[in-house]
Amino acid sequence: MGAGREVPISLDGVRDKNLMQLKKLNTVLFPVRYNDKYYADALASGEFTKLAYYGDICVGSIACRLEKKEGGAICVYIMTLGVLAPYRGLGIGTRLLNHVLDLSSKQNMSEVYLHVQTNNQDAINFYKKFGFEITDTIENYYTNITPPDCYVLTKYITQNKQ
Repeated sequence: MGAGREVPISLDGVRDKNLMQLKKLNTVLFPVRYNDKYYADALASGEFTKLAYYGDICVGSIACRLEKKEGGAICVYIMTLGVLAPYRGLGIGTRLLNHVLDLSSKQNMSEVYLHVQTNNQDAINFYKKFGFEITDTIENYYTNITPPDCYVLTKYITQNKQ
């Protein structure tokens, strides 16, 4: 790209007033429909759910849910991460994921995990670049999509003791 043509990528929080943006993105990006609980969890996660903008165009999102584990520790579940096809390869997904990983580390979360359909090799490779590992396989996790199986990908976060 020539000088002056760089388009800024920015992240913005999800709130009631822009929740429709997340709903529209999910309709285009994912083969499943999300219920009201998904959106309530996304809103409740605060800074862990973000919209990504390429210039002033909303092109991607990450939506997380904070979960309490046995023993009281909080972990981060990435419900969805997606970028519209024409805007892939520009570092937007990386920016969204790094935001959540950095925030998780700063807030002393011990792990971040997600589910990925077993045939989604692009997503598996993407997450592995960030240190995620396949930690489980769940058969028949999805309904109405083939294959119905998923992998659980987990990244354990080591805390820097100060």
